[in-house]
Amino acid sequence: MADRGVDLSPLPKEVRDQLAELDLELSEGDITQKGYEKKKIKLLAPYIIHTPVEPPRQNDRQPPAPSSSSGHGPPPSSSSRYRERRSRKSHRSGGTRDDRYRSDIHTEAVQAALAKHKEEKMALPMPTKRRSTYVQSPIETRTPPDSSSGSEDETSVRRQSSLVPPPAVVNPNMQSPDAWINRTVQGSSTSSSASSTLSHGEAKPQPQSQPKSQPQLLSLASPAAPSENSAPPPDVTAVAPPSRGPRVDLPNNAVVRGMSRGQSRSSMMETADGVPVNSRVSTKIQQLLNTLKRPKRPPLREFFTDDAEEIVDVPQPDPNTPKPEGRQIIPVKGEPLGVVSNWPPALQAALARWGSTQGKSPALTALDITGKPLYTLTYGKLWSRSVKLAYTLLNKLGTKNEQILKPGDKVALVYPNSDPGMFWVAFYGCLLAEVIPVPIEVPLSRKDAGICQVGFLLGSCSVGLALTSEICLKGLPKTPTGEILQFKGWPRLKWVVTDSKYLTKPSKDWQPHIPTANTDPAYIEYKASKDGTVVGVAVSKVAMLTHCQALTQACNYCEGETLVNVLDFKKDIGLWHGVLTAVMNRIHTISVPYAVMKACPLSWVQRVHIHKARIALVKCRDLHWAMMAHRDQRDTSLASLRMLIVADGANPWSVSSCDAFLNVFQSHGLKPEVICPCATSPEAMTVAIRRPGVPGTPLPARAILSLGGLSHGVIRVNTEDKNSALTVQDVGHVMPGALMCIVKPDGPPQLCKTDEIGEIIINSRAGGNMYYGLPGVTKNTFEVIPVNANGVPIGEIPFVRSGLLGFVGPGSLIFVVGKIEGLLMVSGRRHNADDLVATALAVEPVKTVYRGRITVFSVTVFYDERVVIVAEQRPDASEEDSFQWMSRVLQAIDSIHQVGLYCLALVPANTLPKTPLGGIHISDTKQFFLDGNLHPCNILMCPHTCVTNLPKPRQKQPVGVGPASVMVGNLVAGKRIAQATGRDLGMIEDQDLVRKHQYLTEALQWRAQTDADHVLFVLLNAKGVTVSTATCVQLHKRAEKIAAALTEKGSINTGENVVLLYPPGIDLIAAFYGCLYAGCVPVNVRPPHPQNLAATLPTVRMIIDVSKAACILTTQSLMRTLRSKEAAASVNIKTWPTIIDTDDLPRRRPPQIYKPPTAEMIAYLDFSVSTTGMLTGVKISHAAVSALCRSVKLQCELYSSRQIAICLDPYCGLGFVLWCLASVYSGHQSVLIPPFELESCLSLWLSTLTQYRIRDTFCSYSVMELCTKGLGTQTELLKARGVNLSCVRSCVVIAEERPRLALAHSFSKLFKDVGLSSRAVSTAFGSRVNLAVGLQGTTGPDPCTVYVDMKSLRHDRVRLVERGAPQSLPLMESGKILPGVRVIIVNPETRGPLGDSHLGEIWVNSPHNASGYYTIYGEESLQANHFNTKLSFGDPQTLWARTGYLGFVKRTELLEANGDRHDALFVVGSLDETLELRGLRYHPTDIEISVSRAHRSIAESAVFTWTNLLVVVSELCGSEQDALDLVPLITNVVLEEHHLIVGVVVIVDPGVIPINSRGEKQRMHLRDSFLADQLDPIYVAYNM
Repeated sequence: MADRGVDLSPLPKEVRDQLAELDLELSEGDITQKGYEKKKIKLLAPYIIHTPVEPPRQNDRQPPAPSSSSGHGPPPSSSSRYRERRSRKSHRSGGTRDDRYRSDIHTEAVQAALAKHKEEKMALPMPTKRRSTYVQSPIETRTPPDSSSGSEDETSVRRQSSLVPPPAVVNPNMQSPDAWINRTVQGSSTSSSASSTLSHGEAKPQPQSQPKSQPQLLSLASPAAPSENSAPPPDVTAVAPPSRGPRVDLPNNAVVRGMSRGQSRSSMMETADGVPVNSRVSTKIQQLLNTLKRPKRPPLREFFTDDAEEIVDVPQPDPNTPKPEGRQIIPVKGEPLGVVSNWPPALQAALARWGSTQGKSPALTALDITGKPLYTLTYGKLWSRSVKLAYTLLNKLGTKNEQILKPGDKVALVYPNSDPGMFWVAFYGCLLAEVIPVPIEVPLSRKDAGICQVGFLLGSCSVGLALTSEICLKGLPKTPTGEILQFKGWPRLKWVVTDSKYLTKPSKDWQPHIPTANTDPAYIEYKASKDGTVVGVAVSKVAMLTHCQALTQACNYCEGETLVNVLDFKKDIGLWHGVLTAVMNRIHTISVPYAVMKACPLSWVQRVHIHKARIALVKCRDLHWAMMAHRDQRDTSLASLRMLIVADGANPWSVSSCDAFLNVFQSHGLKPEVICPCATSPEAMTVAIRRPGVPGTPLPARAILSLGGLSHGVIRVNTEDKNSALTVQDVGHVMPGALMCIVKPDGPPQLCKTDEIGEIIINSRAGGNMYYGLPGVTKNTFEVIPVNANGVPIGEIPFVRSGLLGFVGPGSLIFVVGKIEGLLMVSGRRHNADDLVATALAVEPVKTVYRGRITVFSVTVFYDERVVIVAEQRPDASEEDSFQWMSRVLQAIDSIHQVGLYCLALVPANTLPKTPLGGIHISDTKQFFLDGNLHPCNILMCPHTCVTNLPKPRQKQPVGVGPASVMVGNLVAGKRIAQATGRDLGMIEDQDLVRKHQYLTEALQWRAQTDADHVLFVLLNAKGVTVSTATCVQLHKRAEKIAAALTEKGSINTGENVVLLYPPGIDLIAAFYGCLYAGCVPVNVRPPHPQNLAATLPTVRMIIDVSKAACILTTQSLMRTLRSKEAAASVNIKTWPTIIDTDDLPRRRPPQIYKPPTAEMIAYLDFSVSTTGMLTGVKISHAAVSALCRSVKLQCELYSSRQIAICLDPYCGLGFVLWCLASVYSGHQSVLIPPFELESCLSLWLSTLTQYRIRDTFCSYSVMELCTKGLGTQTELLKARGVNLSCVRSCVVIAEERPRLALAHSFSKLFKDVGLSSRAVSTAFGSRVNLAVGLQGTTGPDPCTVYVDMKSLRHDRVRLVERGAPQSLPLMESGKILPGVRVIIVNPETRGPLGDSHLGEIWVNSPHNASGYYTIYGEESLQANHFNTKLSFGDPQTLWARTGYLGFVKRTELLEANGDRHDALFVVGSLDETLELRGLRYHPTDIEISVSRAHRSIAESAVFTWTNLLVVVSELCGSEQDALDLVPLITNVVLEEHHLIVGVVVIVDPGVIPINSRGEKQRMHLRDSFLADQLDPIYVAYNM
């Protein structure tokens, strides 16, 4: 570019001016880029110092070239520039304007607001979407939605607009009403360019994802701190398991338990745990963090005490809030309703008069689809057909003697918009028959938006009969048998066709009865309210007549005039003017149907021209369409019009449409004074209308109001910030004969002050009378008596609420600024949905969304309304464009309205529910959003900016309190120290027993001698058939064979570690005892999964390496697997230690059986992967083994004659102890069921329990879940197969986690039908430092459940609440504490004992504690910290082991066997897993349970934090189009139930969340895979 080296300031002023003009020409599109650059170079040439320019070096950052776009990103490509130019050209011509309801001033305001943002622009991270998800269907197959169709007043969003005059300079101190009104007359010049495009001023900022070659460091807490485990984890997630089937143990790091618990995860989190952080996800998260660093607008107030009843931070009122200062308003009176001598006594009388005296006079002309006249109905024909219909209805519907319809009955009128003639006849026929017509829309399908609600209206009006035309009847949806469909929620209807040929001519002596108008209902007009309910407003005969008279007087209607009606003739202005008042004044109505307007938008203007019409009834959209198409017509003249009634003049955005239309059509004879906006509502009917003006008089005033003031309900003229101004036009004066007040919209109807916005209420004879059949609601709307500031009623007369918000301006002119229905109350401020839509549309959406297909509503989340915008996206809009548009809309609304958007969703074209005339059905859209049925294709959530009422983050108190104070405090408060003890283990007197039980090897030898043929183990296969058994002597002999092989083949020395690699079975048990016989230390490892070696084999390799194993014992097939090619792909198979297969060993005996010199020697190593992904090996001594077996024997009353069934994985923890050790110690028989067999036969476990009549069984959560999900629906089938679980007295789930209460309950409930006792299911609890702390035994009280308050739990307090209390969490006791075990609850930071109302770490003291971690380097300091810890006060002598789990102890009302009250231990969750957010402690499970409830398509979910952001990963089990529906629902539920804002929502396929063998989620693995970009997510949403 030429001007790179030029400083423009020293240039002469004329050159600078010329440059500025050039820039303007370029931005207006009057000059090409090339031409611009040529001219610019020419201008600057004399001033440039020419120096030789070096080509920029590759690695230098090139300064951005100032292109026509902004500084970000490259200049647009030439083709896109060409497109932009073309579109600009067309904008300027004013002809093909696609700018539906635009206002240049508003557009400029939005530009300015966005420009402000641009300076501090952040790159918002764009969501990541899997490409396959939203393959847009080819454009041909989609009908583009009517970009025209934003037409319905329910969306009331038609804010077409062009220029609004600049405000006159107003002295801000003047408080007279005139000060808010700008008196300048509207000039006729609009700005030369209607270019509203944002793209001229600013290019899309590219999301700053840097190329992978430059690793981008995150600015985390201490990036310099050396990562504590820098060794990267084995990449175990690269190949995600194909299904949830094979469970995978994924250790996180090669370091074994390399950290003290105090520093547990925090230091790792900040360094991304060895994952390189230049991945795409991390970059985006960094961008997200950057966006969150911006200060939030309302500061969070100091609030929240621990047990506060109120959670929410209540915003304090801002002292600078504008308050109304005027005097109390005085009711405004309309001019008296004149009495004209020849006004008819009833509307039917007028029809009778014109029908008989002016029969040839035309009443109605209908147009066909091309806009040509189809037929004209004269007054004579209208009268005779209406009489015929009235006669038929009353006399000819039933059989001879029965009369189906009686005067006063209600009938539905179902006529399409294209057939006004049939409707007129039906309506007047009903009036003459004195039955009450209820006009409704034609139902098109079962799925019409709001169709049930129409049924509710028909039902509440007790409608049994529907009148329709023959053509319409043929078009109604039918069943296969040809009957008309029964629509959902509709009463049964009889359909009557009213075409002339089916009507009967009345006999000579029959005349319709036309009484004088009275207060009986004449007709019922339907009205859809904000929440979607449809009610019927009943209008009495006298109100109908009076309203026609008032309109006649206000609009000065004369006999024989011509009127063009574009509106819906079934209700509202179209009905009141075009059907009722027209007949009263013998007016000729030309009805232009909606379909014609879509085909030919100018048709109504042509009709006015051809028929020299005096009046036209239109909406803003019709002005807009005519303006867009007016180039096609040169010779139309609108000079005949004396009134152009704008029906939605009450919409504040109508003013710009009116101005723009006048601007275009003034040259076609349109006079400025004929434009007459009016304000109406179904309840109050016409509220106000501008009277037709006298030529030459000055036009009425405009009000330029501050949007900020409006949001507080006060009127302030906008002087300082023109960006947030709203210009409104008046809607004329009150109707003749009416009285109007303005009252506060909420609370009692108190009169407003003169400068306050309120709801308009009307007292008039011409208004609705009631909501038919709903007396309660009627009273609040139709019988309102306003009160003054002291609450005293100002009179007796009742007023009707109009639902319009406005104020009375100078000269008693009425101004309307919005509708109650469009009101969004956010944090105590009012925002109008229409205003928000106008701002969104001013952000140049032409490329992205359809103008008429955008809607705004609010949803209540976390105690406040949250604003949601939903729009239909154009099929050709790119992902980038849409995201850019969305981020700009956020900024614009934030700047102009000072309100944060909660959610912005774009849905595919034509998918939002429509109203009959093509607008968006708001309440249905809102319901779709809340139910997760909206299926957006793009979504942006911004909870961080708009949720400002979160409780204040908790400040942790410094620990300045001494131990003694804590003790005294607890005593004074009457709280016990939280501790509990199992019963005594007891002494073993008999020396023989001592020998037997000292070592398991001796116990086995003793059993082999004394009870050789007693069967200890029975192994079953999937068919329930015994595959193998082991008696005491068989097991002893097999162990001897293995011991001999170890010493001979493996030449193993005493004390060396041997890895056991076996599937669940008896071989594993024999190998274990063989190792003990040979004096080796067995290390039990889960074998790799043959279908998933890549994921499972590295873990096996790691345990073998870490344990320094000298040898591997395994089966032949596994030996082959270890040496296979597939294995070589994931590990080095050449370095395996000696592998011995134990399938066919020779019968040898070892020279002697090893006996350990002391019981403190290590018996075996127990390796397990914790849920945080840590691989941990603990050393279990011989003493611990026998103490644990004895403890379990006492708790479960195990002895030789007993039988138990075990269905769990035998690789670590208590599962291994029960599978391999307990039977040898206690002598009971164990029926072994390998869990993987359940995959081929689900009912195996349950049928085994029945077959062997098992009383005690042990299982894992995975097994319980399989049975619940797979068999829950088949209990009848199980019963038929003879499954009976009444024998089971205890079913214990072995786990190292918080009991899964919901699963246990479901299991109990589902299998109650096959005899399972509700008391049977319970749970055990173990940890790494102590394999079994609690286990529900056969004696003692049932497991108890308590409900704790989640708010307190987050503060580490335990407060019990009643079941069903809000924010309550049910917790089940984690088994009875085993004999010989003591637990105490300790503060993990201070290490002091806690009272029983606190949550703390569970510490355990017991003879079967593990001896320590098995580490390569033997880091004794770590070991001492976890295994031999002392309390800081209280009882400083006892040695405790730290379990790493948080929990509490509660003394219950239940009694122990010895008569003492029972102390129950409740486990809440792993300390390593807890999330510290906002100073509070959260447990992932609680958040995950809430998330899983949010939507039916969420299968499983997991949460973790990343740099203080909460990340939720959810598996989607539905179709991929549901993916984006989940984002708002997940955000809502976490905010509502946990008061947390979700930072990132990741939607993935089922089976992606890694789960270990115990069925526990491995969240840290998931986190690492997410950050390393290995999840292949369906969608990632970054919440702003």
